[in-house]
Amino acid sequence: MTVLLRPADLDDLDAVTDLHTRARTAYYEAGGWSEPELASPEAFAGRREMWLRAVRNDTKTVLCAVRGDELVGVLAMGPPHDADVDAAAAGQLYQVHVRPGCWGQGVGGRLHTAFVRWLRNASLTSGVLEAWERNSRAQGFYARHGWRPDGHRRPGPGDGDYVRMRLAVGPAAPRSDASAHGSPTPTPAR
Repeated sequence: MTVLLRPADLDDLDAVTDLHTRARTAYYEAGGWSEPELASPEAFAGRREMWLRAVRNDTKTVLCAVRGDELVGVLAMGPPHDADVDAAAAGQLYQVHVRPGCWGQGVGGRLHTAFVRWLRNASLTSGVLEAWERNSRAQGFYARHGWRPDGHRRPGPGDGDYVRMRLAVGPAAPRSDASAHGSPTPTPAR
């Protein structure tokens, strides 16, 4: 079944927060850190409020990845948080989460492609994100997509730091005459 991407809306908040909680719990536990409060009602309410602010914020974009009527992934992106990152050249991938059980099925790749497209459409030349250093799955995913650590770190949970990574983004490939006129251009299978 095809994964479709669409903008998040207020009706998605509980499903997005649940997916975020499940994904975060899975990667923290895989990294050797367990926090019982991670799924507490208070933590859930705090994450829901964070997603509410993101969906309502005009400078941020939140996308849902859906397969059928199931939310299988979520992405949040916008201007960089850190003052040392040039907002005229870079956009930040704040969050990308894929429902555990859907990992390795291309959902994260679709969301990443949407982020790169967003950067290019905004004429930005780089992306920035933070990833928990003990989340080896995320570290490998980002490395495969061209992200590299830039040396900036900040304390994270479980005696592990968050590592800032950057992605250099070239200009979009020129469109062929066929695609410029709306005709589909075949994409090779990989």
